[in-house]
Amino acid sequence: MNGEKRWQIKPLAPAAWLKQFPEINPLILQLLYNRHLTTQEQIDRFLSPDYSRDVFDPFLFQDMAKAVERIWQALRQKEKIIIFGDYDADGVCASAALADFFQQLGAEPEVIIPHRSQEGYGLNKLAVEKILRAKPQLVITLDCGSTNVAEVKKLQQNKIDVIIIDHHHEPEELPQSFSLLNCAFSSESYPSKDLAAGGMVYKLIQGLVQYGQKNKQPIKLAAGTEKWYLDLVALATVADMVPLLGENRTLVKFGLLVLNKTKRPGLQALINLTGLELGKINERHLGYVIGPRINAAGRMRHAQKALELLLATDADSAWQLAKALQEDNSFRQKTTDQYLSVARQQVLEQVEQGNKILFAFSPEWNLGLVGLVAGKLMEEFHRPVMVMGEINNQIKGSGRSIKEFDITNTLNRLAALLERYGGHTQACGFTLTDKNSLPEFKEKLLQIAQAEVKDEYLRPDLQIDLEVELSSINWTLYEALELFAPFGQAAPVPRFLSRNLSVGGVEPVGLDQKHLRINVADENSLTRKTIAFGFGPKWKDKISYGDRIDLVYEVDINEWNGNRELQLKVVDLKLSKNGK
Repeated sequence: MNGEKRWQIKPLAPAAWLKQFPEINPLILQLLYNRHLTTQEQIDRFLSPDYSRDVFDPFLFQDMAKAVERIWQALRQKEKIIIFGDYDADGVCASAALADFFQQLGAEPEVIIPHRSQEGYGLNKLAVEKILRAKPQLVITLDCGSTNVAEVKKLQQNKIDVIIIDHHHEPEELPQSFSLLNCAFSSESYPSKDLAAGGMVYKLIQGLVQYGQKNKQPIKLAAGTEKWYLDLVALATVADMVPLLGENRTLVKFGLLVLNKTKRPGLQALINLTGLELGKINERHLGYVIGPRINAAGRMRHAQKALELLLATDADSAWQLAKALQEDNSFRQKTTDQYLSVARQQVLEQVEQGNKILFAFSPEWNLGLVGLVAGKLMEEFHRPVMVMGEINNQIKGSGRSIKEFDITNTLNRLAALLERYGGHTQACGFTLTDKNSLPEFKEKLLQIAQAEVKDEYLRPDLQIDLEVELSSINWTLYEALELFAPFGQAAPVPRFLSRNLSVGGVEPVGLDQKHLRINVADENSLTRKTIAFGFGPKWKDKISYGDRIDLVYEVDINEWNGNRELQLKVVDLKLSKNGK
């Protein structure tokens, strides 16, 4: 819809810098340079994360000691503890990890996760009323709480201590909780600023273990107890799409080791049901297979089912819960496609009018899916998108944005129209104070976007690591690239460009011929097979044998019947200037 992507090839590394590392393949050095890894220490930390070196002391958090001491008091005195989590995969995994840890210490915490559509994100009036009826002495919020000033105040006034564990943006006014741990706050001295809620909970568990051992608490903890929670931490971190650098990278790297040996019946069942295999799980499986199924429970029904799966203790119940999540995910996919078709028709006219922010709305839409629809529309049209539904006479929605337009900070300027809102730079959630203010909300957002979203922002950039000859793509390179895993936010899969390749054949594959297998060859007749997912509709009738194409791709492997061969996973392609 916005024309071709702008291919942006990263600048070449300086020759003087390359000479500092004569033992490293220059191609690999270029990839490291592209990722701003320019010292030996940075390179070592990225390629070879070390748990003892790269995982920080939890007591670097300003409020950690206070939080840990209060929790140990609650454990010793057998106080009632409520864990209040979030409904996404990050919040559910964090809640499961902390609940499981408390259970191992003999406590019986109650876990409350709000209903995504009916209650929305964070502490809310219904949740506060439920908590007050339960009469706990301690509430721990996970993946939320930083913006819940009134709700925290009411709990504290009722002599319920509140500990907030969160990672979202810092609001103008902070709740007066017993203690607050949030890595994202500018006032927080902890060195990792991008931990997911799962990572934050891991720091808390680390702190509890260290404190318990140092102060000889009556409940014994074995050294390294916290490491067995890294499977859930890795899943939470990848699913929440935080940068896989620094401490996050280390937690995911070692979390994958733990996950591939996981003893959790719920994860075992989900892995088996989806056709994956323990011992071969990587970060892509977390992000595209396991994570979406954990999220599906909260989107389609209630996230409690996902929590029960992660806390399941027997194989039979775990299998039944895994099947329920699988069904939820299938229904989620089908329903999302239906919503997307309707929403796309709504925004097409706005695109034609030159609107730099798009809106879609239906009172019939499941609010658990509007964020997914917004994300898909944002990817297609490459501009901010707000998708909304209605429940209980309130309009609620989710937004997704391009990197140049901070959608959550933009909502700050419209706070008078919003009952609640929050999120990150490129994703937000919100509830309008009055449904009748929807036209005003849209108009003001449109005015801001028209003024601040420049025309050049609407054409997406495609970042390319390096232009190479096809002969550079070999097994030695593939094995070196594996050291760049885990891949994710801020740690992208390396992308290469090869020009003027000859097309040796084009074969449509998959349902409705959505995908293409394209054989390519260079001027020396070196051939490579490629797979171009989703390229069928646009390209199957535009290229044929003998054509010349420029190809942007990732290096991948194709496995079948025990055989392995290199293949190129197509990211984008263009007809070469030479044509045929």
